[in-house]
Amino acid sequence: INSFQKSVRFLFCHRSSETQSTTMENREDSPGNGSLLFFFIPLLLSSISSIFLDSGSDQPEMYKMDHKRRGLALIFNQQNFSHELDMKTRFGTAADKANLTERFKELGFKVKGYDNLKKKDMLHKIRKAAKANHADADCFACVFLSHGENGHVYAFDDKIDIKEVTSLFRGDKCRSLVGKPKIFIFQACRGKDREIGVTPMTADDSDTEVVEDAAMIYTLPAGADFLMCYSVAEGFVSFRNTKDGTYYIQKLCMTLQEHGLTLEFTELLTLVNMKLSELCLQGKKQMPCFSSMLTKSLYFKTKEVNSQTQSNMLKIFTSCMLPKKRINSQ
Repeated sequence: INSFQKSVRFLFCHRSSETQSTTMENREDSPGNGSLLFFFIPLLLSSISSIFLDSGSDQPEMYKMDHKRRGLALIFNQQNFSHELDMKTRFGTAADKANLTERFKELGFKVKGYDNLKKKDMLHKIRKAAKANHADADCFACVFLSHGENGHVYAFDDKIDIKEVTSLFRGDKCRSLVGKPKIFIFQACRGKDREIGVTPMTADDSDTEVVEDAAMIYTLPAGADFLMCYSVAEGFVSFRNTKDGTYYIQKLCMTLQEHGLTLEFTELLTLVNMKLSELCLQGKKQMPCFSSMLTKSLYFKTKEVNSQTQSNMLKIFTSCMLPKKRINSQ
């Protein structure tokens, strides 16, 4: 039990023993106790729940998510590609970018989004992020909305090796992210040959269609604390609405909005998998996947009350709740 929990236990025990001897005049010297008690109820409940969570030796540790800031989230959005690549235009991806930007901001991230970057410019942004100081950040996130194949994602003019990207954030290259979650999300499917138009939408969506993309073949990075999220597993297909964006990003953002601040993140991703697996168009299904090299549980809880604020609140609470000593006049 930590010092905060011990203080709370002492506070209530002491308060109980003093209640009978406290006069009405003493109580009037401490106005607002009731309102203060209600103000501190969430804080106390959080401490009580942590006691039970810590009591089980089999419970996984949680990542430390009380740094000054949540961290940086990069979003690389590729709608258009050079003619030499012969890649289909990814209509609807702007909706994905806007949706993800809003959701990541709700989680507390500083979001930087980029559109249709060339390979040189994209790698420059990624290397700059890897060299930045993340000491006061909880984690790092990077999203690719593009075409991809054989362990690569496409920039405007060329493909980029996923291993090359993730290697920049390993412990020997990015010391300030050691022991912290590094989340990579790939909405990237093969953009040649296999894109097929499927079921038209309702009359309200007559200006849109749903297209089917083939799965990209992915590779995994080596190193702890990486979480790799893929819109589709190999052998399945990925659906994209040309107006509202990809089904994977839609479901991911919807689930983040509902459970992002309460549910453990890999459990949230499993829920996204379940929701998308229930979708079937023309007898074909989309099956996302993720590969976790996380070493602890990952929760994106609100950052409004940090440890220093908690300590200050406890001091105020203690001083207000304990009876004040009366000074007798001589």
